[in-house]
Amino acid sequence: MDTDEIKNLPVHVAIIMDGNGRWARQRNLPRVEGHLVGMESVRDVVTTTRKLNIPYLTLYAFSKENWTRPKEEVKRLLEILEIYLERELPLMMENGIRLNILGDIRDFPKRIQRKLQETMEKTKRNKDMWLNIALSYSARKEILQAAKTLAEDYRRGSIKRINERVFERYLWTSGMPDPDLLIRTSGEMRISNFLLWQIAYTELYVTEILWPDFRKEAYMEALKEYSRRDRRFGRVKEA
Repeated sequence: MDTDEIKNLPVHVAIIMDGNGRWARQRNLPRVEGHLVGMESVRDVVTTTRKLNIPYLTLYAFSKENWTRPKEEVKRLLEILEIYLERELPLMMENGIRLNILGDIRDFPKRIQRKLQETMEKTKRNKDMWLNIALSYSARKEILQAAKTLAEDYRRGSIKRINERVFERYLWTSGMPDPDLLIRTSGEMRISNFLLWQIAYTELYVTEILWPDFRKEAYMEALKEYSRRDRRFGRVKEA
């Protein structure tokens, strides 16, 4: 698809990457194979986002609830995360991509915490694109934690007033624009505890395509659909 067809690109795209397990099951493969192939989709979407000069991309990789999955699957997911960080660092550096983690990395084993911190440190001066990866993420926990910290700061007097703009500074997405477009693969019609505050006026796009099959062409189709949307933010369209 020609990028010239897309006249109105989003500034921030968020994606719920769903369907790895289903993709593997349809092929009589272990679930981990779906996650491995899904990693290729991550690379395709990240590189496409960068080429289009979209400055923010947020990927929902591992929720707080995912820790309840079978131990062997969680173990393999953590191994894949380590592989991803090692393999994709050169791409991040070459393309000016800064890695940022949304979620509680303290839930991860120490070696992965160190790897995440090291990758964020190495990429922190990159300015062309923010790549947010949501890991051990829960939007409800994010909001609750923000409210607690805000209340403590207000009690101490370090802030004088509370409004939406002040509250947003306490979220993990502090300083970033809200997503313009939220894509969910695999056809599921739910938000799954993802960016509940930030997507108040985000355009939603759901596709039946499973994440391992979601590559550049499918991504461009989602962006093309977004470009046709009329975003009114609660306002009435003028006649």
